Amino acid sequence: MLMFLSALGVSALLVEFDEDTMPPATTSAQHDEVYANYAVACDHHLASRAGADMLAQGGNAVDAAVAASFTLSVVRPQSCGIGGGGFMMLHIPEQAPVFMDYREMCPQAIGPTYYEADDAPSPRYGHHACAVPGTVAGLLRMHETWGALERPDVLAPAIRIAREGWEADATHVHAVGEFLRKGKDRPNLQAWAGSLWTDVMGEGEVAVGDRLVNEPQAKALELIAESGTFAFYEGALANAIVKTVEAGGGVLSRSDLQKYRPEMRAPIVFDSGKHTVYAAPPPSSGGVVIGQIFGVLEAAGMGALTHAGHLHPYIEASKHAFADRAKFLADPASLENIQSLLNPEVFQARAANIQDLETFPPEHYGTAPTPNEDAGTSHLSVVDASGMAVSCTETINLSWGSCVCVEGFGFMLNDEMDDFTARPGEPNAFGLVQSAANAPQPGNRPLSSMSPTIVLRDGKAVALAGASGGPRIISATSQVLWHMLHGDDPGTAVRRPRVHHQWMPNVVRYESGIDPTFAEMTGIIGHEVEPVEGRLGICQAIKVTEAGVHAACDPGKGGRPAGG
Repeated sequence: MLMFLSALGVSALLVEFDEDTMPPATTSAQHDEVYANYAVACDHHLASRAGADMLAQGGNAVDAAVAASFTLSVVRPQSCGIGGGGFMMLHIPEQAPVFMDYREMCPQAIGPTYYEADDAPSPRYGHHACAVPGTVAGLLRMHETWGALERPDVLAPAIRIAREGWEADATHVHAVGEFLRKGKDRPNLQAWAGSLWTDVMGEGEVAVGDRLVNEPQAKALELIAESGTFAFYEGALANAIVKTVEAGGGVLSRSDLQKYRPEMRAPIVFDSGKHTVYAAPPPSSGGVVIGQIFGVLEAAGMGALTHAGHLHPYIEASKHAFADRAKFLADPASLENIQSLLNPEVFQARAANIQDLETFPPEHYGTAPTPNEDAGTSHLSVVDASGMAVSCTETINLSWGSCVCVEGFGFMLNDEMDDFTARPGEPNAFGLVQSAANAPQPGNRPLSSMSPTIVLRDGKAVALAGASGGPRIISATSQVLWHMLHGDDPGTAVRRPRVHHQWMPNVVRYESGIDPTFAEMTGIIGHEVEPVEGRLGICQAIKVTEAGVHAACDPGKGGRPAGG
């Protein structure tokens, strides 16, 4: 194996970086469990339980994922929900995985210059920020095609929880605090949030343990259980969505809703050792970027990323991959030959050019501006007793999305228009300047970092992962998967401290608990580094071994797995 930091005669530096310097992962039975037959890992325990209950009732992994997703719409309204969109990767035993794209879509009335004028509406907050939601269409398409239970059965847990209530946890209270901070300079936000402000946010006074209810969303979910996609895209919910958006001057129309369709797409596929990785294709950027990172690490002969010396090539590979993301990736209709971005010869060249004690200015890696990301996001992973597996990531974009609640039905609409290049040259919500390739076009879907991934070995699903956290989704997913494929159980992989570099801004962010020599070493090399509080992405992962189905939820968002 190629050993970085040794080829240039600096092996003495490596002595300080043995595996013992990586802090051991803390044990947490509630976040990390091994089950005999099946498991569900979500960032809220009630969603994991809803999914596991479907499996206990004879349902399959799709039933479990759909039940868990609708439940997350209730208990994680700041992150995802029926007013948003997402991606789902499905593996059926003896078949190649399939990928469902139900990403939100640009309304017909919005074009590339819609947000450019000085007095133009915001693509980030309010009624002009809403793209056409895809979650309901995507989930029900997956369920109709591959589910085993009846539609009312898989929606029943979410309806019950919305009506009977659930307890606010620390993650929810923190999210309410974020909403309050957003509202300091935007007095309309509380009014826009409607019943979510009063019932779910407690008018800003919610505390851990408070009982929350969302009767309006229970009614919305009942209509979906009864009438399927018709209720959301043509019936009562469609009427309420359009009425709510139009009341604020927005342009999302009944025609936009009626025309929405989820899209089945071919996954990004690449090999990693003895494993075959199935990753998300555009409009996700995750599959290509993870494939490029893995390709460079494989070409460099890298094994486990267990100490500071191993993280430098990971960072360099990330910078190249994110630079390519900015230049080439957008809505699938705008793309040509994605496979060319996964060229082994390019990986070999990039690995050979990584210098042990040197990094380079941003223009060394690319020159295109960087597109937008999603932050208000949730990921779930499921494996059932037959080996069917689902990796699913969903979002409403930023925390609380557009901050616009659909009148009478208790769910937040997304602010996905900010994921397009709404205002060329201006930084987005993450301080990133956006690419013209990602400009809003009627019917297009914005580029995303959501990265639901499934890994096969000998035709069987052996590892699943995905994350929330904007561009950090890609870093979290790639590192957790790499750790699992190089020996970690999912609990250890999920809890390891992470690093993140998205090419621009030109800074390495790293978590506390990382190898204490990391900051010193990267300073010697020339990286600008920045410690962060909390986690760089929130990951839910599953690994299937001879011992059983091992599920882990990132403690950073309080999730717990369930199974049997």
